[in-house]
Parts: sequence; structure tokens; C-alpha cells
Amino acid sequence: MNNRVVLFYFRKKTIAIATLLLLTVAIFAQHKTFEEEDPLYEFLEIENESARFDYFFSVEQHYKISSAYTWIEVVNKSIALAEEKNDSEAVIKYKTILMRLYYDVGNYDKGALIGELLYDEEKKLDVKVKIQILYTLDLLYKELQIYDKQLEVRRALKSLGEKIVLYDVYAELGLYRQAMMEYVITNQSKLASSNDKYFSANYYNDLGAYLLKDGSIYTAYKNIKTAHEEITKYLIVNRDLSVDEFNEAIYLKGKIESNLGKCKMFQNKFDEAISYLEAGVSASKIHDKGKYSNTIVGLWESLAECHLELGNLELAQTYLDSIVLDQKIVKSNIVNYNRLRANFHLKDSNPDSASLYFKKYVKLKDSLDYSSRKKQLLSLLVQFDLDNQKETIEKQRRNLEKNRTEILAREKTIYLSVSALILCFLSVIGLIVAYVRSIKNKRLIENQKKIIENSLTEKDSLLKEIHHRVKNNLQVVSSLLSIQTKNTKSKAAIAALEEGKSRVKAMALIHQKLYQNEDLSVIKMQEYIESLGASIQSVYKTSGSKIKLHINASSTDLDVDRAIPIGLILNELISNSFKYAFENHTEGNIYISLLKNNDQYYFEYKDDGVGLPENFDAKTSGSMGMTLIGRLANQLRSSLHIDKESHGVRFWFNFH
Repeated sequence: MNNRVVLFYFRKKTIAIATLLLLTVAIFAQHKTFEEEDPLYEFLEIENESARFDYFFSVEQHYKISSAYTWIEVVNKSIALAEEKNDSEAVIKYKTILMRLYYDVGNYDKGALIGELLYDEEKKLDVKVKIQILYTLDLLYKELQIYDKQLEVRRALKSLGEKIVLYDVYAELGLYRQAMMEYVITNQSKLASSNDKYFSANYYNDLGAYLLKDGSIYTAYKNIKTAHEEITKYLIVNRDLSVDEFNEAIYLKGKIESNLGKCKMFQNKFDEAISYLEAGVSASKIHDKGKYSNTIVGLWESLAECHLELGNLELAQTYLDSIVLDQKIVKSNIVNYNRLRANFHLKDSNPDSASLYFKKYVKLKDSLDYSSRKKQLLSLLVQFDLDNQKETIEKQRRNLEKNRTEILAREKTIYLSVSALILCFLSVIGLIVAYVRSIKNKRLIENQKKIIENSLTEKDSLLKEIHHRVKNNLQVVSSLLSIQTKNTKSKAAIAALEEGKSRVKAMALIHQKLYQNEDLSVIKMQEYIESLGASIQSVYKTSGSKIKLHINASSTDLDVDRAIPIGLILNELISNSFKYAFENHTEGNIYISLLKNNDQYYFEYKDDGVGLPENFDAKTSGSMGMTLIGRLANQLRSSLHIDKESHGVRFWFNFH
């Protein structure tokens, strides 16, 4: 009995040992398989640092098994070994790999520092290594929002023959016109030669987005509408799309519909905008796989604004309550959130909460404006660089004109010599060579002319951008005055703020007309006065009122230095006519003349209202409006004349 028990336990122990051995072999084999599939294992199997460098930048999925931090540890050890051997070339290549690893783990500052130190040794760098350093620096500077250095990196890559674009950096700097022009130049040939509806939908959507940011609402809407038609055709025609391709197409359609909704918002068609914005939210949620993204936050804010404008306070509050402000939310969305919250509480008759959110809005807006000013400074540096290029091109053009004159003179000599030297073989060859050179020079001149024309177009676009920015800043001032008016109880203060707002609008209209004109140096006064009069009339006109404006300025154009004083004078006079001259009248006429005779301009303003009081004196009246009109006339080096008529009053003066 005892022998059997011993034998039983012996057999059981033998089976256990055999099983353990089999498991050990299986685990070892599995571990070996994982090692062979690990890109880091493949990397370590390569002995030459150049081959390791090529392998690292050719593999797409570095972290299938080993993490990025394991890679960093391994590469740091390789750097230490290379430094012990004084192998500077190997150190540079390993550090180039290391800066890319720091980018992948989100340590952008450290990666950028390594890259900058490497690039300081530019002369020692191999071209292949230099290109990889520049591409990684481009990614790092983008994340760090250092756009001036990113622009330098892109230009360095271009000089090395890399196909690189600049429009995304221009867009980050706020140069939307410049970005749009380069985007069109870069992609137009592919658009013309390709029947890919997905590409054309993406192209027109991007183009519309640039135009939307630039303030060209109707042109933007036209392009985005075309993009919507293209993506719809793409989804109808391509029935055999993979799941990923179909999801990408749906996401693009959602982005396009979001932009359509924003266009509708800018057109004050808030009820039409809502369905488009909701479609954009649905597409973003599917694409982001439930993640809480800035795109969705921005769309919720747009939906909240639409419902606020339509008076749907409960729905607006629902969208605002859905927004959670954390570190992932960009500052512009937080600023907009506080503005919408303040507006919501104003409409909900809660001025204390509105004031609290408005203070947060102003504080963050100032911070955002500081960032915007930094971008403006960078854009000015870009402009300075472009101006230097234009100056160089102009010098080249003058040299080419000089060469062209010399070439024409040389051609004359050649043509005169042909008849005398027809039998001389060497002379004939010389003439042929000279003729070929002249053709090449002509082509060079034509190419340089095209470059000059493109540069002038860029300059006009940048000037329009400046006037557009000034107009937007003045509109912000007007909005701030409106908010202040709502928070002010004094009637005198409200009246003063409204007058100030009216004057700011008059100046903003000047800059709006400038960037809408083909000629940026002058303003067509007929159009300007009509727009100004319509704006003021919409404020003061009551039901049944038939006050007519008669404007005679169709042949008069003024520069901005003279247009602004005239605009402010008209703002005061027209406002006074509506407030006082026709206060109890339903009918009346206002006559405005601005005419040019040789080098002199004649300004006249008349109305047939109640007129001025008999004892009225402009110099002693104490009226701020009359004082302002007098000083503006003095600014034009003229004197204001006032004639009291049987019906109404007449103001006139001459200026140069």
C-alpha cells in the first residue's frame, strides 16, 4: 500500500515538472515573438547608427509594444555611448531621433531646445539629417504657437527643395487673404485636373472658411455651398466606400454644414443656421468618438447664440450648461462663453450675474487681444519681409529694363551686320547665339513682370486686411459702448454714449468702404453718404415718417484724411435734423451737396425743418455737436457758415 502511494506521488510530480517545462518553453517562445514584432527590438538589432536613423524615420508605428518612454531611455543610452567614443555624427543622429520622441510624448519645449541646439551646428549637418530636424521643429513650433520661427523653418525647407506650403502659418498669423491666395495657387492645378469630388468639396470648404474669417460672408457662402453640393455627389456616386472612408466623408459634410450655419448666423438668419449647426455637432461627435473637443464646444456656443437671438432662453441655457471649461478648451472659446453667459443673464433680467460674466469676458478678451497683437507684430514682420522682396524685385526689374535696352541696341547692330557678314560662318554663329540669348532675356523679363504684378496684388490684399482690422476694432468699441449703455441709468449718459457710438460707426464705415473699394486710396463719397444716411435714418425714423435725403456727390472722391471729418460732420448734422428739425414732423427733406470745382471742394447741407432759434449763436451755444462741427471744418482749413432760412437751416463751407 505504501509503495503504491509513493509511486502515485512520483508520477504526479513528474507530470507537474513536465507541464512547467512546457509552459516555460511556450512563454519563452511567445516573448521571443513579441520581441521580433517590436520596432524597438528591430532598432537595437541594427548596428550602424545611419541605418538606425533611416529605420526610425521610415517606421510608422513605433510604439506597438514598447512605449515612447522606453524608446527615450534606449536612445539616451545610445547617445552616452556615442559621446564616450567621440562620434559626433552618431550623437547628432540619435539626438534628432530623441527630439522626435519628445514631440510624441508632448514635451515640446525640450524637443525644441534639442532641435535648436542641433541646428546651430548647421554646417556640420548632413542634408538628410537637417531635413528631419527642420520637419520636427516645424511640428514643435506649431504646438508651441511660435509662428515666426515656424515660418523660418518652412522657408529653410523650401530652400532645400522640399515641397512645403505657408498658407496654414499665414492663417495662424491672421493673414487670411495671403493664406487664401497661396492655398489657391497650391491646389488649383490639382482641382482642375482631378474629378475627385471629395477633394473638391474639401477645397471649396477650406476656401470658404478663409473667406469667412476675412469677413467676405457672401463669397464664403457661395464657396461653402459648392462644397456641400460636391460632398453630396461624392456620397451618392461612391456606394462601395469602406467604413473609414464613409465616416471621413460624413465628418467633412458635417464641417461644411457647420460653416454654412456660421454664414447664416452672420446674415442674421438664426433660425436657418440651427439645423446646419446641429448637423455639424452630430458629425463631430461621431468623428471624435465621444471625446469632448473644442470643435463641439464652438458649435454649442454658436447654437446658444442663435437661440438667444431668437428668444429661446431655455434652449440657449441648455447648450451653455453643456459646456465644461477646462484646460483643453481654447481661450477664444472661453471668451465667447463668458460673452454669451453675460448676454443670457441680461435677457433673463439678471444684471448682477451678467455683470460678473461681462467682467470675466473683458479680462480674458484683453489677454486674447494681447495674443492677437503679438500675431499682428508677426504679420508686420512678414509684411516687412514681403516689402524687402518687392524692393529686390523692383531693382531686378530696373536692371532688366536696362538689359532690355542694351539687347535692343545689340539686335539693331546684329541686323545691320547680317547683310555684310552673310558669308562669314563664325559671324553667323555669333548672331544666332546673340539672338537666342535675347529670347531668353525677354522670357526672363516677362517672368519678372508677372512676379511684380503678383507682389502688387499681395500688397493690395494686405492693405485691405489693415482697413478691415481697423473697421473690426471700431465695431468692438461700438459694441462695448452698447453694453455700457444697457448698464447705465442716467439719460444724459445714455445720450452721450449713443452719440459716441454713432461717431465711431461713421469712422468704421470709412474703413469698410476703403477695403471694399478696388482703389484703396480714395472713397466714393456718394456711396458713403448714402450708407451713412441710411444708418442714421434707421435709428431715428419712426412709423409714418417720410424724411427724404437728397444727395449730390456722385462725382466726388476723397482720401481718408478728408473723408473722416466730412463723415463726422454729416453724422452730427443728420442726427440733429432728425432729433430737432423734424421732431414733430412726418415729412421733410435733407439736401446734401459735395462738389468739386478745379482744386476746391464745396460742401452744403440744408433741411426744411423748424430751423434754428432766433438768438442761436454757434460759438456761444455750448453744444458739443456744433463745437465738433466747427473744429472739424477748421481741420479741413475752412470756416463753417450758417444761414438761417425761412424754412430750415443751411450749413456750408469750401475746402481744398
